[in-house]
Amino acid sequence: MDVFDELLRGVRGKGAVFGRSVLWPPWSLRFADGAYLTLCVPMRGAGWIVPETGEPRHVALGEAAIVRGPAPFSFTDDPANVTTAGVREVHWGEDAPGLMDRDVELTGSTVLLAAAYDVREQVPQRLLRALPPVLVVPDEQDCSPLRDYLEAQIGGGRPGHQTVLDRLLDWLLVCTLRDWFDRPEAEPPGWYGALGDEVAGPALRAIHEDPAHPWTTAELASRAGVSRTTLAKRFTDLVGNGPAAYLTEWRMTLAADLLTRPELTVAAVARRVGYADAFGFSAAFKRLRGESPSTYRQEAATAHVPDRAVPAG
Repeated sequence: MDVFDELLRGVRGKGAVFGRSVLWPPWSLRFADGAYLTLCVPMRGAGWIVPETGEPRHVALGEAAIVRGPAPFSFTDDPANVTTAGVREVHWGEDAPGLMDRDVELTGSTVLLAAAYDVREQVPQRLLRALPPVLVVPDEQDCSPLRDYLEAQIGGGRPGHQTVLDRLLDWLLVCTLRDWFDRPEAEPPGWYGALGDEVAGPALRAIHEDPAHPWTTAELASRAGVSRTTLAKRFTDLVGNGPAAYLTEWRMTLAADLLTRPELTVAAVARRVGYADAFGFSAAFKRLRGESPSTYRQEAATAHVPDRAVPAG
């Protein structure tokens, strides 16, 4: 199993059109809806991402940027413009003034594609919490054909083009994240780097492949062909806790997402993550998450809001 794929499986655009803005200087867009992630890709021209705190980051043609929310940020042709009167507020999913028509010709000195995501699932958050507030990734694979295809899809009305745009958005986001975590300046969580380790890696992959299995340290050690002591030390050094603790933590992460599904009882969730009864599962969940499964489910239902992978300015 590819753990990276598993972690990001829930990060998807649903009914999304790439938000696009055709911009002429001076211009400044302010994103203030508090999305968990916002992807910004100049299709023509360049710009600056200006966070509420921290230094501005330049984003050139051929680069992609991801901004981790919920703090507001601006995308502008000049960082000095973010305090001027011509700033346009961007509201995802609203027909705000200045939004481009779906069939508009993409002309102008700058064409920006942007999309926002509310990532409520706990599984992808395990990876995404390691992101810096702003990251910029250069295109080292020459994706100019993809960019040309995106422009054609945005302006076209062929059957199924909405689904094509959604999946292209997913692809672009995941590829940007993957490229970022491969860069030397990235600081991924310990378990991410441990996946490639010859001792800890097989144990981690086994846990992710079958989290409901009653794994023991001895059984996991056999996957790597080492002793229990060797696995426990190496695993703890790289991941930050031992195999048993990691297994419990991962099970509770999976359970948190399963609890948002109203058709599953607490007992059913418990069985799916390896617990024979709801009592033992509830005790473990409360110990790690600080509240009972029932309370977590109620709070998650109250906090539910629609996805924000929808058009914007």
